[in-house]
Amino acid sequence: MTKLMKTLLLVDGSSYLYRAFHAMPDLRSPDGLPTGALYGVLNMLRRLQQDVPHDYAACIFDAKGKTFRNDMYPEYKANRPPMPDDLRLQVDKVHELVARMGWPIIVLPGVEADDVIGTLACQADQAGFKVVISTGDKDMAQLVTDNVTIVNTMTNETFDEDGVVAKFGVKPNRIIDYLTLIGDKVDNVPGVDKCGPKTALKWLEAYDTLDGVIEHAAEIKGKVGEHLQAAIPHLPLSYELITIKCDVPLEETLPKGWDDLSPTEPQWSQLVEAYKNFGFRTWLKEAEKKVATPAAQASQTADLFGSDDDQSAAAAVTRADAEQAAYTPPAPVEQHYAAITTDAQLDALCRQLEDVAEIGFDTETSSLNTQEAKLIGMSIATAPGVSVYIPLGHSMTAVPDQLPLASTLAKLKPYLENPKLGKIGQNLKYDQHVLANYDLKLNGIVGDAMLASYLVESHLTHNLDDLAMRHLGLTTITYESLCGKGVKQLSFADVALDDAMDYACQDADFALRLHHALVAQMNEVQKSLYHDMELPLAQVLLTMEQNGVYIDKDVLARQSHELGQKLIDLEQKAYEIAGQPFNLNSPKQLQEILFEKLEIPTKGLKKTASGGISTNESVLEKLSLDYPLPKLILEYRGLAKLKSTYTDKLPTLINHQTGRVHTTYSQAVAITGRLASRDPNLQNIPVRTEEGRRVRKAFCAPAGHQIISADYSQIELRIMAELSQDATLIDAFKQGQDIHRRTAAEIFNVAQDQVTSEQRRYAKTINFGLIYGMGQYGLAQSLEISPMEAKDFIERYFARYPGVASYMSDTKASAMDKGYVETRFGRRL
Repeated sequence: MTKLMKTLLLVDGSSYLYRAFHAMPDLRSPDGLPTGALYGVLNMLRRLQQDVPHDYAACIFDAKGKTFRNDMYPEYKANRPPMPDDLRLQVDKVHELVARMGWPIIVLPGVEADDVIGTLACQADQAGFKVVISTGDKDMAQLVTDNVTIVNTMTNETFDEDGVVAKFGVKPNRIIDYLTLIGDKVDNVPGVDKCGPKTALKWLEAYDTLDGVIEHAAEIKGKVGEHLQAAIPHLPLSYELITIKCDVPLEETLPKGWDDLSPTEPQWSQLVEAYKNFGFRTWLKEAEKKVATPAAQASQTADLFGSDDDQSAAAAVTRADAEQAAYTPPAPVEQHYAAITTDAQLDALCRQLEDVAEIGFDTETSSLNTQEAKLIGMSIATAPGVSVYIPLGHSMTAVPDQLPLASTLAKLKPYLENPKLGKIGQNLKYDQHVLANYDLKLNGIVGDAMLASYLVESHLTHNLDDLAMRHLGLTTITYESLCGKGVKQLSFADVALDDAMDYACQDADFALRLHHALVAQMNEVQKSLYHDMELPLAQVLLTMEQNGVYIDKDVLARQSHELGQKLIDLEQKAYEIAGQPFNLNSPKQLQEILFEKLEIPTKGLKKTASGGISTNESVLEKLSLDYPLPKLILEYRGLAKLKSTYTDKLPTLINHQTGRVHTTYSQAVAITGRLASRDPNLQNIPVRTEEGRRVRKAFCAPAGHQIISADYSQIELRIMAELSQDATLIDAFKQGQDIHRRTAAEIFNVAQDQVTSEQRRYAKTINFGLIYGMGQYGLAQSLEISPMEAKDFIERYFARYPGVASYMSDTKASAMDKGYVETRFGRRL
């Protein structure tokens, strides 16, 4: 390749693909295909094209199948989950549209995109080119030289050699050594157990290289030294796995050399069709202009994607267009993290707390069980990027110098309980529980990143790791990277101070930054929901969780014994019907009894993935109409679940100090805004069977108190009447009529006093089924009628309630146009 003073732009397409998929909302094309990753990748490439002038370019993607690294180490990337189906559906379309935009694409089997990028970067560097690599992959830092830099479009960071040192603490030529020591959990590359970034840097500063560290391994004492000795046999393999190849043969892929990497004109006509199909309306207008104005297609390569005016139009993407531009995170800030281990440092923090309006706050504890959690430390962020960690309950071996717990909490109490000092965190309800164990209140809560995310993007995940990546473009330190996992997992109390400090400070800092980043994306209605509903509700739930629920364990013990006797009786009856003993909990044995020994016909029955006849609940219910054993098995399963889930388990969840069960109410789970309950789920106590209803008798009030039960009457249908403003439905409620009897009279065309119980049952199923979107086949199955009969019922229902029909069709049309539906309070789903 001829030496030219040119610029080569290399894009890590696979990195773009995953980042776009997780950063974008669940966008869909008009025909329902997922398009979020497709839109996100194209949007980032458009922005990169404008920001980085270049002569040559390539967008490189991983090919399907295994690579040479899998041959070296079969466990390579074995811990990664399979690609999500919604992403897989978009991969080929991404390749196609990126190519149609004029980008040269490389997908080479047997190697990773990193290796192709490494080879091109090295060859270009040797040819005297300037090379810009766009990626979020930390491994790429090993490629940085005087002429090779990295840009991260998610964080707006650029890494030259000094930038790599500032980011990782080592020069680019030591990145492989550094990453080998700490390992790569994402790719399942083993490093030195419990060796984090701080330890790896310390070793490399002392011994210069990985070989030097290995040579002096015997000098490194303690547990970490033992871990290093144990890792020495696999470190050469890890080193090789982490090393990016720079000698991938590319002659066949690029027969014309650098000329094959010259960007070409976008294929505007094909892009018009694609943008139509995918619903990218703003870009469609741009592409249509290009097709209508041939002269515009002769623009220079550096302006492939339109004029400044076109760029502005393309950036003005709205949810109404079923598009959302990739989120541009806040500008990066320098991080200043510190540990507080002396009284003087604590006093300085207190003086600082006098001068700030709000703080980010987080606790580190011994347990996720709020009633049992002990405080190990707390972190406070006083500004974006500025955070401190106060260790309070670490083991002496991990943190020899730490302040006394009682006196430190006493000094911080006025600030934690000051309602005028705003507190921001991530799931602060948990931290409030922990502080309550020490008679402390966390007052002045003004923000919670988890709840803010729940309002802005209810359909996505709301954990700190994902939020930081989506909205800050930053990767968090994970708990498992510090403490490990499984039976060998350390307590946070045993984590060394430097590592604990970085982790804890990051939690408070990121929560503070995320709150502001998310509030900036809210409209006024969402802000009202956030400040007037979600944040105050969290305080109500906190009180409910702290109060707990009284359960009479003696009642449950008696019920458990009785259920056990019934299960034994049912087992004996099952043996008699089957003619032999068998394990009622074994699907395989039950299969053999039902379909081989008893020769129950299998025609039309559902099969398992392995080809056998299923014995799941729906199959047994169908068979129970004609055969006694399936009916008995269903009863056995129901009682066994009742016993294991409720009468046996609930007593074990009673807190020994309070004598009550303390559930956790989750606000940020159901996208509709509905609460969820866990550990235990108190929203799912049985009610349908007599045995199930008996369990509720164990929930009782202490002496001198009563439990009051209040319920709305037919609340779903009343809400539908309000939303749809259907005159017939409203009239029925105004007159206090039996709504199911009224519906039966309407669709069966009879007087209300002539409606039979069977007709009312049909009407009840129709009333509740249709408002939740049940179709003719679902209704047919529920009522055990033909699909044509069900279709007739649906048509008659909507003819009698035209307001409901209009509301449902209008809502669907609005959802297709906007990409979301909205509740009366403005919550977007």
